[in-house]
Amino acid sequence: MNIAVYSGSFNPLHIGHLAIIKHMIEEAGFDMVYLIVSPKNPLKDGISATTGQDRYNAAVAAVNRHFPCREVSEAAGKVRVDDIELNMPSPHYTVRTLMALKKREPENTFTFVMGADNLADIRRWRDYTTILKEFGVAVFPRTGHDLIQIKQDLLNEDPAYKIHILEAELVNISSTQIREAIANGDDPSLYLM
Repeated sequence: MNIAVYSGSFNPLHIGHLAIIKHMIEEAGFDMVYLIVSPKNPLKDGISATTGQDRYNAAVAAVNRHFPCREVSEAAGKVRVDDIELNMPSPHYTVRTLMALKKREPENTFTFVMGADNLADIRRWRDYTTILKEFGVAVFPRTGHDLIQIKQDLLNEDPAYKIHILEAELVNISSTQIREAIANGDDPSLYLM
């Protein structure tokens, strides 16, 4: 199977995440999406690894609401919330997660899903060349990032990198904006997944 690995803090999951998951299944041609809740991103501050299990439980509930297995649809049964990083020692590097998935499921092909902002910053990631050569990335657009130029710069470094640009709609909402709305006493429920 061809599996899209969509990893993040998901603090909280929102309609932007939902749009990306649906795009992976309905338009990008992946057989499944593994939604992986990361306990702690080594490049980000502000999210405690101790909330990982709570965010994982919230992700399971959100996926069950939007992709119920009993529902007869193209997407039903194609989204799996995976706890692999919750059971791995920190730090939680993407390359380690991808290698662990490949070891666990050698019959499957894994592609990492990321935004253009992360691709622009990928040289800061641990063993990014392994990610780009052995697994590849499917990249969705983000406001303020020239995805074509970012891809070309990386391919100039090594033409063997596997970088697939997704023709997905921009959804201008972030988990940070939702957390800020909650802190201000606003109701962000329309934006939650």
